[in-house]
Order: sequence, then structure tokens, then C-alpha cells
Amino acid sequence: MPTTTFPPRSEPARERGKLPLSPLLALALAAFMTVLTEALPAGVLPEMARDLSVSESAMGQSLTVYAIATGVSAIPLARATATWRRKKLMLSAVAVIGIANTATAVSSHYLLTMGLRLLAGVAAAVIWSELVVYARRLAPPHLQGRALAVALAGIPLALSLGIPLGTLLGSLLGWRLTFTLVSLVTLVLLGWMSTVLPDFAGQLPDQRRPILKALRLPGVVPVLFTAAAFMLAHNILYTYVAALLDAYDMGAARGTVLLVFGMASVVSILIAGALVDHHLRTLTITSVTLFLAAAVLLATLATSPAAVYAATVLWGLACGGIANLLQTAVADAGDDRAQALYVTVCNSSIAGGGAIGGTLLATFGPASFPDSALLLLIPVLIVVVAARTHAFPAQRSHAAVASRKPTPSQR
Repeated sequence: MPTTTFPPRSEPARERGKLPLSPLLALALAAFMTVLTEALPAGVLPEMARDLSVSESAMGQSLTVYAIATGVSAIPLARATATWRRKKLMLSAVAVIGIANTATAVSSHYLLTMGLRLLAGVAAAVIWSELVVYARRLAPPHLQGRALAVALAGIPLALSLGIPLGTLLGSLLGWRLTFTLVSLVTLVLLGWMSTVLPDFAGQLPDQRRPILKALRLPGVVPVLFTAAAFMLAHNILYTYVAALLDAYDMGAARGTVLLVFGMASVVSILIAGALVDHHLRTLTITSVTLFLAAAVLLATLATSPAAVYAATVLWGLACGGIANLLQTAVADAGDDRAQALYVTVCNSSIAGGGAIGGTLLATFGPASFPDSALLLLIPVLIVVVAARTHAFPAQRSHAAVASRKPTPSQR
């Protein structure tokens, strides 16, 4: 198992059963900035395309490149940096994102910009792989779900508040200044993390274990399948929500619909954070069921604005806390190695959602999106209900997690 190092001030917090909020909030801001960096071009796409002299569809590939880079690099990076001290690794990744955004703000060449997006995506792979491990190590075993909820809260906040704000700033100040402001916030984040994050040791060279062998551990594959299909369904809908709303004459309400989605997601995060430590299975089944209900409403009653808003609420409640639930489940089943696998699966689903959704849009039209979500979510529900022994047990076992607490000789 990886050895870890806890500073003197962190160990008493674990023993007293308290959450160290300052480092967890720093991790949440790291998640916020990573999601914002990934999706910000979507809000300023016409302006970026015009300034770089390319089409909007070509500029849109900046999101795809980012997601692919994150997914492809997660496992090799986890293997290559296994022996690094974890604080150094996290700070380096955040710094790279800041540098990439700063350079993007001044870039006048499309290929350079795409290269910078690829670099930022690689750094994001490190952040996503380490974020969950860090949050779990900071908290005592019985509060690790709540620690994850705090650390992952930056994701829905970025989607619901950060990206609309970035879009607004882009329209007021221009996309270059918006990227510059994001870089300045990243600089502040670096200072904060340097101050409050404890340092953990990486693995010793003779302790390194093949990441892909985590697939053999009971429960890991069902969780990864659930993550892949659930996130694919979500990203098909979310990426092309504008086209879906336009098809039902609700294009003008897109901002309101996304705000409702974001608010429901925040509620879901709070519920998942409060209950995941003792009700992981129930919450996961509930999330999948709510998403299924949302897809049914969109497939059958999307001509009714009330039904669309009801479906949006259900969708947000299903998706807001799902990252916490699935990353808790995969960490329980597969230890730290499984996080790199999870990052690869989720980012592949993000990229796949854009590609598959585009094909569906061109071939069958936006009405096919809810039907596709249903086809993906039905087997997900079957897997989650059936995988009650290792992947989504009724009672979480803290024995394996607690065993990771370092002995005095390891500190």
C-alpha cells in the first residue's frame, strides 16, 4: 500500500473525527478551476473562432482535445508519478493549467492554442486522479464521503455558476481577458494550496503496482461500467441541450434551464455528502432512477415546458452527487489505483458524448437524445441493483480504508 505522511497538525484532526475544511475547500477550488478551464471555450466559441481565423466547429474541438488528453494520459501519468510526493504533484498540475490558460490568452495561432488545450487536459488528469485520494486521506474513514462532497462541490458550481459567469465576462471583456482572469485566480489557488495542503509521500519504488490489475478486484468493473454509461448519457444530453431545447421552441430558456439544472445539482451534492458514508447503495440506485425518470419525461412530454423543467430538476438531482457516489464506490472497491481508471473512463465518456451526440443529431435529430439516454441507463440500473456485494454494497466496509492510515514508522 502507498505510504503517507501526515504533518503533526493534520493527524489530530483525523483522530478527533473532524473535517479539515480549508484544504478541502482548496481542493474544491481546484476542481472548479479545472472544469472551468475545460468548458470555458464553449461560452466564447464564436469570439475565439473569429480571432484565430477558424470555423466554430474547428474551435469546438478545443473541448474534445482537452477531454481526450485527460482520458488518455490518466493511467500513464499515474504510473509515471507514483513515487512523487503528492503535494508537489498537485501544485505542479495546477501550475501547468495556469500557464496553459495564460498562454491561451495571448495566443494568435490555432495550432498553438490546441496544443495548450492538450497540455491543460494532461494536467487535469493529474488533478482528477489525486483529488479524490487527497480528500479521502484528509478525513477519518467515517467522514470520507463528506470530505469528497466538499472537494467535488467545485464541479457542479463550475457548471452552474462558473461557466455562465465566464460566458458573461467573455461578452463584456473579451475572451482573452477572461482567460487572463482565470489564470489570476489559479495563481491565488496555488498560494492557498501551498499553505494549507498537507504533504503525502508517494509509493516506494518496490511498492508500485500495475494500475490495470485493479480491474481484477471485485467490484471495480461494475463501478466503471456504471460511470461510463451514466456519464455518456449525461454528456449526450448536456452537450447538445441547446439543440434539444430549440427543437421544442425553448431555445430562449436555455439559460434558465441550465440554472435550474445547476441548482438541483447543488442540492444533490449536499444530500450525497451528508448520506454517502452510510447510504451509498441507496443513493446510487436513486440517482440512476431519477435520471431514467428525467429521460422518460423528455422522451414523451418534451413539448410541455413544465415537463422539461421537471425533467431538468430530476436530471440535476441525479447528476449532482453522482461523482461523489461513484468515486467513493470505485475507491472502496479498487484502492487508489482505480482513480486513474475512473478518470480515463469518465473523460472518454465526455469525448464520446460529444461525438455520439453529434452523430445522433445529424442522423436522427435531437429527439433521439432522451431515447439514447434510456438505452444506456436501463442496463446501468440493472448493474447497480445486481452488484450488491462488492461494487455497491448495502453497508460500506471501512476496514480497508482505515488500514491505509499510516503507522508511526511510516509518518
